[in-house]
Amino acid sequence: MPRRILVIEGHPDPDERRLCRALAQAYASGATASGHQVERIDLATVTFPLLPSQAAFEHDALPPSLIPAQQAILAAEHIVLAFPLWLGTMPALVKAFLEQVLRPGIAFRYGARGPEKLLRGRSARLVVTMGMPVLAYRWWFRAHGLKGLERSILGFVGIKPIRESLFGNVETASPATRQKWLDEMRRDGQRGI
Repeated sequence: MPRRILVIEGHPDPDERRLCRALAQAYASGATASGHQVERIDLATVTFPLLPSQAAFEHDALPPSLIPAQQAILAAEHIVLAFPLWLGTMPALVKAFLEQVLRPGIAFRYGARGPEKLLRGRSARLVVTMGMPVLAYRWWFRAHGLKGLERSILGFVGIKPIRESLFGNVETASPATRQKWLDEMRRDGQRGI
């Protein structure tokens, strides 16, 4: 059954030669070819301020440049977030974006029994590129940055299940390996997962 899919490209560098961008494009192409409705957001092309305080997070209006992104998140059934691993986690641009669009009253609501998750019913896929081996990130570093994103941000607002596609040693990957990764993303896009 076709799904409404939002693909968020979180690489701060707009250079189209980035593997992260190619993986997001492959996913989107596969999804479109299978009849899914796909919307894309490229964070490198969106300008918005950082949130300076909790009061701003809770009460300030969303910057106009992010209104379409927030509406796309609300309309999506599945969200794909692609980014490079920087210092063990997502780039600051991705975190700043999520802080802006996942505001109280939109993504969650404060309640008497704790936060109410307002984005239930949506799933996600995290597509992450990194210079180190994936096994080292998972076992030695315990994927702490990724787990924080999954539990404390996406899970906090009700998004689940959350699937991962991790690609390591990207600087030294052969053309055949890169093609295998692109094919994998295209297949995931076709399946809408």
